[in-house]
Amino acid sequence: MLSGWRYRIVSASGAVALTLLAILIANHPLIQTAVTTHIPLFWRLDPIVYPYSSVSLQLTLWTSAAIVLVALVPLYKPHPWRTLDVLIFTQKRVVVAALGIAALGYFNYSFRLPRTTLAMTTGVLLIAIPLWFVTIRRRVHNGNHRAIIVGDDHQQMEHIVAESELSLLGYLCPPQAIRQPPIRVPTASETQQRVQAVTDGGPAVTGLTRLGGLSKLDDVLTKQDVDTVVLAFDTVDRGEFFGTLDQCHKHGVHARVHRRYADDVLTASENVETLVDVDLEPWDPQDYLFKRMFDIAFAWVGLVVLAPVILAIAVAVKLDSPGPVFYKQQRTTGFGEMFPVYKFRTMIPEGDSAEPVTDEENDRITRVGSLLRRTHLDEIPQLWAILGGQMSVVGPRAAWTHEEELLQQETDSWRKRWFVTPGLTGLAQINDAKSTEPDAKLRYDIQYIREQSFWFDLKIVIRQIWKVVTDMGTVVLDRPTETTE
Repeated sequence: MLSGWRYRIVSASGAVALTLLAILIANHPLIQTAVTTHIPLFWRLDPIVYPYSSVSLQLTLWTSAAIVLVALVPLYKPHPWRTLDVLIFTQKRVVVAALGIAALGYFNYSFRLPRTTLAMTTGVLLIAIPLWFVTIRRRVHNGNHRAIIVGDDHQQMEHIVAESELSLLGYLCPPQAIRQPPIRVPTASETQQRVQAVTDGGPAVTGLTRLGGLSKLDDVLTKQDVDTVVLAFDTVDRGEFFGTLDQCHKHGVHARVHRRYADDVLTASENVETLVDVDLEPWDPQDYLFKRMFDIAFAWVGLVVLAPVILAIAVAVKLDSPGPVFYKQQRTTGFGEMFPVYKFRTMIPEGDSAEPVTDEENDRITRVGSLLRRTHLDEIPQLWAILGGQMSVVGPRAAWTHEEELLQQETDSWRKRWFVTPGLTGLAQINDAKSTEPDAKLRYDIQYIREQSFWFDLKIVIRQIWKVVTDMGTVVLDRPTETTE
């Protein structure tokens, strides 16, 4: 089990050892010759090798190791992070270290590391050091979880303490939470603890220390080196319950909920235990990386290729009816957070409504707007949201925030959609599931969440492109078609 100063020693020692090993490998004459001969990027570089017994190599080794050691300082504390965040941040620090080594060589301060050796060393460290930190972080507190309870339901907290085998460090609750009577007679020390907790502004939980209010969650997760959070909220809402899940996701902390909330979250397994694991990151890191790269490429290509179309649509919308070119609407993304979605305006401006479109509102659709809806061209501005990361190309449809409230009342488990970034298209869209059919829409969305992968996304994109082409052909042939959303 690695924790505290042991983790710092192991992480720093490993970074130094990997740096020394990488330089020794890059300095080998066979490696130098092979790389400069067979890899086009290195063709212009000459193989330069230091003798292993030379003072120059010794100075190079330990100076480089010192620079890498200093550059990786933020990683020596067992801070809770997601695996993908560890990989990306570590690679950034390796690049900083490589620039530092190159700068010393450029000014010839103490040594000059050959460019070939520096390039190969950097390449090796960009792979080896991130993998090293991911590996040792998985061993932090292996076996004995460091857990806290977060919530406002005192009775549920008491049940978790009594029924759970987790090593609980304490609990967080808002000061206004109502103090409930204990489920057993407390000891003298527990009574004193309750008095102190009430003095601090919150309810007391048998045998646990109150660590603060919900606003302290970020600080407690970091300082207490927490790896598991158990949620004990009286009601599920996007402000507190899903806000806590969002913090767990950002810090790479495991989240668990009482089984009564299993229908409101995406669970890692369908079990009936008292505490259920929440699947905060249903995507594999590799698929997530490919997905994000595809999203960026798709959005950039779409915006560049469709630039003339965007300009033409903007002019047509402005000339067709008074009002702005774009229509802005608040929609829901991961963990219930909100973000603005922009579309080309297709209706005469008026107040919004989450209710189904009436005949009167259909009369507000403009001539250009009708064409844009039938060809899906009104969705083009959402490429900006994809580029910014609020949306993906494929995922559950981002619902209007006021519409969410209606859909949650009509359909159980609607919040499970919040565990995946919303998409421009998705399994529900290509199967013509509408917001007026929330059960069917949710069924397709949950199916996508369970089966999602990069290749599954590609299949959906291909089907959506074919659907758009078909709909545009229908418009050309002047055959009316029903608007899906």
